[in-house]
Amino acid sequence: MQGNPEFMKQAIELATENVTSGRGGPFGAVIVRDGEVIATGVNQVTRTNDPTAHAEVVAIREACRVLEDFVLTSCTMYTSCEPCPMCLAAIYWSRMERIFYSGTAEDAAAAGFDDAFLYGVMRTSIGERTIPEERLLAERGTESFDAWRQFVTRMDY
Repeated sequence: MQGNPEFMKQAIELATENVTSGRGGPFGAVIVRDGEVIATGVNQVTRTNDPTAHAEVVAIREACRVLEDFVLTSCTMYTSCEPCPMCLAAIYWSRMERIFYSGTAEDAAAAGFDDAFLYGVMRTSIGERTIPEERLLAERGTESFDAWRQFVTRMDY
């Protein structure tokens, strides 16, 4: 599958307009299914005070709303920049077919959006991470999972 430059242009234009309008950061995303745009998103972190409101996540939320499904297997992500670890995980969780990006993580870092430390955190053991993590109530840690396994009408994902 070859990417469509028109969809990438749209993602880049969304990102640029987000900056020049003063609404947010320099990231835009377009989700396409069967050659049609299903959803778009721009970085809304500072506008909404939501650190998860990256363009890709915003677009995924909108695509899921439009399609009334949490699975986007027939969709492709066009994003103005290589996805950060959070966005990459969200794309994988949504089960999209493919990702096309324009700018690189290095380009983003040069503009002040450096996510390299997150990759380092993921490779660090829990006890060595900069935000302390500690297990609490371990004896109750599987209660919700036990309930899930017994819930007859659950929707697996």
